[in-house]
Amino acid sequence: MKFQVGASLLLFVTTSVVVSCAGHDYKSYQTKSYTIRGEKYQPLGVEEALTYSDEGIASWYNESKFFGLIRGNTSLGEKVGRFDISGAHKTLPIPCRVKVTNLENGKSLKMRLNDRGPFIPGRIIDVTPRAAAKLGFKKQGLARVRVDVLSVGDGKYQRKAKEQGFRLWPF
Repeated sequence: MKFQVGASLLLFVTTSVVVSCAGHDYKSYQTKSYTIRGEKYQPLGVEEALTYSDEGIASWYNESKFFGLIRGNTSLGEKVGRFDISGAHKTLPIPCRVKVTNLENGKSLKMRLNDRGPFIPGRIIDVTPRAAAKLGFKKQGLARVRVDVLSVGDGKYQRKAKEQGFRLWPF
């Protein structure tokens, strides 16, 4: 009997990990307006988002429950846990990829945004606990950051931002 319970638990955990680690290919972009706590938000269009760069305060959030074993859901309906590297933004189309740079220590990290938030005045981005740790602000809870869009969309819907500046080629 103990073996069956143990085997069932192992099968459940293995299945959960495999399913939650599956790749994502969200069809199109989420740019519809939405209302949270009586405030209406209008996400940027894809073209406008491809040139987005902003500085402000970042915070971290954890959608997982039960010590990180139960993963939470994002606005796109994807699973996210404390060990993932992803984030939330109020007005960028999701999904999109951004580079977040901690202006206090120079650390930067590329991540996929797949959620909405933060809905606290003065904050421009929320990141997962692992992302906050890699950016060096998990213990402080907040950091001054710069957010630069790298691309919008996934798969065949992906649109990459144009590189800033120019390159000199010797040939």
